[in-house]
Amino acid sequence: MLRQIGNMFGMRNIPEGMEERVPPGQYVTPKMPVMNLGFAPDVPTATWTLQVYGRVEEQVELDWDGFLALAQQAETADFHCVTQWSRLDVGWEGVPASVVLDLARPKPDARFVMLHCADGYSTNVDITAVRQPDVLFAHRQDGAPLAKAHGAPVRLVVPARYGWKSAKWVTGVELLTDDAPGYWERNGYHMRGDPWGEERFG
Repeated sequence: MLRQIGNMFGMRNIPEGMEERVPPGQYVTPKMPVMNLGFAPDVPTATWTLQVYGRVEEQVELDWDGFLALAQQAETADFHCVTQWSRLDVGWEGVPASVVLDLARPKPDARFVMLHCADGYSTNVDITAVRQPDVLFAHRQDGAPLAKAHGAPVRLVVPARYGWKSAKWVTGVELLTDDAPGYWERNGYHMRGDPWGEERFG
């Protein structure tokens, strides 16, 4: 059953009993809308690599087989888009982000991560958020291989941040000492993007 709940943005549909899981200004949808820069790149697993570099002790490059050989984890998490939709209980499977970072052994002054993607997209996330146990480099969604439109073969999933931080088609993980803006941050979005603080714009 759905209840209509009013807030400063108007009325929103939230499943009964789920109110505490939905940040301010969001409405719940069963869909997973496609959000991108206008196209979805084709990234075959045969040529895909994930590079970890920057403020690290050892640069790492993983191919598809090497990535799948790492520890795998499943997480069910809510996903909140800055455009005000939320989808609850999304199932993700992949490699914990902390496992990927630890391969490269970040230097003590590495405090931020910049994600680089096959479509030219980039976004910044503080390393503390990336190291949370529910953050994955995901290659499966809701029991199936990740769809091209949703970032195949690999996307980052950061449940504690708005969805634009969960970068799709990830190919590079750059460790930084100082924070720097990615694509949407350079265009006015918030540097951190906490949905519970409504950190939509900077």
